[in-house]
Amino acid sequence: MTEGTARTTYFVRGMVQGVGFRWWTRAQALELGLAGHARNMSDGRVEVVAEGPADTVEELGRRLSPAAPPGAGRRRPGRVESCVAVPGEPRGDASGFVEK
Repeated sequence: MTEGTARTTYFVRGMVQGVGFRWWTRAQALELGLAGHARNMSDGRVEVVAEGPADTVEELGRRLSPAAPPGAGRRRPGRVESCVAVPGEPRGDASGFVEK
């Protein structure tokens, strides 16, 4: 781990299961060079855990946000109603970004 490393868990609510949202999230995270995972939760949310440079973890959070502007290459599947960020301590134990 290096200084400036962050780990955040995002809980995304809306129409985000069964629409390719985890796949899209993985593509965004890999583009940003982040490690972690995206997984469906039993209550309909998607949990996204991201670790890497703080500015890129924050950028992923902006892309997951319901207020994210529809930019080129960023067309997000489904519909996000809310995205709650829960900061955590970087672990340095993840490599790559996977769908669970």
